[in-house]
Amino acid sequence: QLQAYGGGLVQAGGSLRLSCAASGRTFSSNAAGWFRQAPGKQRELVASISSGGSTIYAESVKGRFTISRDNAKNTVDLQMNSLKPEDTAVYYCATRKYAYASRSQYDYWGQGTLVTVSS
Repeated sequence: QLQAYGGGLVQAGGSLRLSCAASGRTFSSNAAGWFRQAPGKQRELVASISSGGSTIYAESVKGRFTISRDNAKNTVDLQMNSLKPEDTAVYYCATRKYAYASRSQYDYWGQGTLVTVSS
């Protein structure tokens, strides 16, 4: 089971840190990712990290967001800086059965956490 937390309301230009913790299983050998879905839009990949720490980012968040993982704690974090109103969405964490990072094909999903960025 994946549990995502850390969402909230922040002003534009501010920062938030999302965390995703796994219970019942370890995902140190699996890639993990953060996705988001804004109202009326399709879910999109925000960032993905391989088991070894290689990363993939959406162009819209490059330079502002950082994905990281702590395999000892079985967690994956998303540090979000310089937030914009267009970053407002429900954010989901997910893992996949493969070790390499990817923009798609995730197998396990957590519940979402809402991030709202006010202008």
